[in-house]
Amino acid sequence: MVALSYFVPPAELAEYFGAMYLFTADRPNVSDHTRADFAQIRFMLTGVGSYHFSDGRTVATPEACLLGPTSMATHFDVAGPMQVVGVTVLPLGWAALRAGDADSAADDAFDLSVRFGPAWRDLLLLLRTIEDPGKGADAFWTFMRTQLHPVSESERRFVAETDRWLADEQSPRVEALQEATGLSARQLARWCNRLYGAPPKYLARKYRALRCAQVLAREELDWSEVSGDAFYDQSHFIREIKHFTGLTPTELRERASIVIRLSMDRADLKDEIAKLSRIS
Repeated sequence: MVALSYFVPPAELAEYFGAMYLFTADRPNVSDHTRADFAQIRFMLTGVGSYHFSDGRTVATPEACLLGPTSMATHFDVAGPMQVVGVTVLPLGWAALRAGDADSAADDAFDLSVRFGPAWRDLLLLLRTIEDPGKGADAFWTFMRTQLHPVSESERRFVAETDRWLADEQSPRVEALQEATGLSARQLARWCNRLYGAPPKYLARKYRALRCAQVLAREELDWSEVSGDAFYDQSHFIREIKHFTGLTPTELRERASIVIRLSMDRADLKDEIAKLSRIS
């Protein structure tokens, strides 16, 4: 059995976190990959695993894990059976957790109890004792409320403009974000690196590809119908999709793994979650 269940955040937490999820794989070994994504908080209820990053590093997965923003598809291996509780950490949530500069944590994994304190280990132990997923979600969100610090109005405005830019433009232009924020190129890069984990041009590539991947996985369309004029040619389109999802367009349609397929179901959640969180 492999299953992925989602739990939308309470309304007052929706600007900080995407959907909480419970992933279960009743298998002796789970080997797969995830798309490029926001930062993630993950609690390994059962299973022992590791992440394999694009620069060749293998990092053991802490039981209470903070996975930084990922810049491309990331492979993982777990000795199962596997059960993981996790949540997407949105840029404003990253700021509210006071997690530091996101680019310094990108493509890496950290022990939450070391980074933020022993209360995170206590939450892991508590979640392991709760059998009802709904009660587990309640305990999870109750704890998260206690960990958030105030964010500035400038951070709130910047994230709102950047999310809108990434979610609404087929091929986001950095100049459009500069106009919307009134920031210089250097200031823009500093803000994006700190909250999103990458400079604006790379973020534009990432979300352009992920948006196309969502369409490819659901509709029988030619690549040119999906991409418009956002890519130079078909080869460029294929390379970008492969880089950020780990799969070619054909593989997305015909041979996507269960993890990729289930994770893409996040886009179909009917309840309120951040628009950008539906894409990655």
